[in-house]
Amino acid sequence: MTYVERAQQFSTAEVAQLLRSHDALQREHTALKADLARALKQLDWLQRQIFGRKSERRIVDDGTFQLNFGEGFEEIPQDNPPQQRVIAAHERKVPRKNPLEGAVCDTGLRFGPEVPVEEIRLDPPELAELSADQYEIIDEKVTHKLAQLAGSYVVLKYIQPLIKRKDSGALLSAPAPAAVLEKSYADVSFLAGALIDKFVYHLPLYRQHQRLEHNHIVLARGTLTNATQRAIGLLEPVYRAMFVSVLQSQTLAMDETPTKAGRSGPGTMKTGYFWPIYGDRDEVVFPFFDNRRHENVATLLTGFKGTLLTDGYAAYERYAAKQKAPDDDTPGLVHAQCWVHLRRMFLDAEQEHPDKVRQVLTFIRALYGHEEHCRKEKLNADAKRAYRQQHSAPVVAAFFAWLLQQQQDPTLLPSEAFTQAMRYALAHRAKFEVFLDQPEVALDTNHLERALRPIPLGRKNWNFCWTELGAKQVGIIQSLLITCKLHGVDPYDYLVDVLQRVDQHPASRVHELTPRLWKQHYAANPLRSALYWARQRKG
Repeated sequence: MTYVERAQQFSTAEVAQLLRSHDALQREHTALKADLARALKQLDWLQRQIFGRKSERRIVDDGTFQLNFGEGFEEIPQDNPPQQRVIAAHERKVPRKNPLEGAVCDTGLRFGPEVPVEEIRLDPPELAELSADQYEIIDEKVTHKLAQLAGSYVVLKYIQPLIKRKDSGALLSAPAPAAVLEKSYADVSFLAGALIDKFVYHLPLYRQHQRLEHNHIVLARGTLTNATQRAIGLLEPVYRAMFVSVLQSQTLAMDETPTKAGRSGPGTMKTGYFWPIYGDRDEVVFPFFDNRRHENVATLLTGFKGTLLTDGYAAYERYAAKQKAPDDDTPGLVHAQCWVHLRRMFLDAEQEHPDKVRQVLTFIRALYGHEEHCRKEKLNADAKRAYRQQHSAPVVAAFFAWLLQQQQDPTLLPSEAFTQAMRYALAHRAKFEVFLDQPEVALDTNHLERALRPIPLGRKNWNFCWTELGAKQVGIIQSLLITCKLHGVDPYDYLVDVLQRVDQHPASRVHELTPRLWKQHYAANPLRSALYWARQRKG
């Protein structure tokens, strides 16, 4: 029986049913292919997270690292090739860059004069049998070794004698020692050390408590926790003053990072968010909210007029769209977006379209090459703007022109990662071009991501904050400590000084205690702890 005869046996309704079944199978096949593509993409992402490189740096192989067989043989060698100077064995090598100035020891172990040194004298055994007039010391050999104690805790014992004058019978006594925290056993040096151990070196309080016990010091866990919380509470006015300073910047970088804070039920923790804000005077603050709602951006940026550099989170775009000047349609806030986040979107499509992604990376790499030139030459604002207009602007124009050409490619499916990244880049083109006209705007938010790195590092050590109040206190102390690092301020000296000074400092001048201004006013002669002066008197 021929196919025509077999087809004639089916009625019109049966043919229609077969066609509907065929269309349904086609749709199911397409859906299964899309599901498979998504599953393979997720598997590839998971494998990169577990086994892949965490660095986003790419080493470009442009063919210059290895020659083909026979390539370059036709080149004629120079008559007098340049001679390479070989350092003789007796010559002193060039010292490393940035050696420790004023180091006590000039050997491989280098340390400053403030490092305590315990001298151990090794006399020959025969010296015990000799009198002083039977020998003379003609030279000494000095060797340095680095040692460590199990812990470095000291108990300060204050003795206040009560004196009675014989002539008048008056009683005399020295005043009680000053204390940062009233009715507390903690000296300011201990408070500063505990805060730095936890928030700089990520040593949780329960481990510090264990270390105290190992050093035969009995102190209740609650006492240690309470002391650190009270110390951070003293620093809150300084944090708020720095927040005001940050909002006075012309350019801000902003992001958000999650953390576990507070209980949402038995055995479960709520997810809160730090919203770090980086000012143009190298100050960063970490306000905390228990959610990621869009209105948090408006709450934090109230009164700010300038340029906001962010990633692609829709909350920033929605806030920037609402900021219009009352007299015209010019924006009261300029929104710029990060090129690194755009680069990551295209990298998600590398497996599907490696050649196209490689071309995108070539454009972005050229932009970063121009930025590196600006940093090396230390160009001022006007020169940097001119250089970007001359070199970076053509690269950006060529990049978006190339994306417009790629839109005509019929092989690109709407659901693919490359297509979505391409549409996103074209839709937000103006935000990615802001840096061309504003030299103070960075190409990315990497400086902010580097600053907020202690937050995820802390999550791996203490896992969560028991309360939302504890999370807010983490934001306060991390804001001050990270800003200290950005300005080259020793965090221990800063905390010891400010914790003692904040109680007597005028409230109208609390901004002077922020790390940036503290470095100018007080870093040269900071307040010291009682332990410091006790050791100074001891010699």
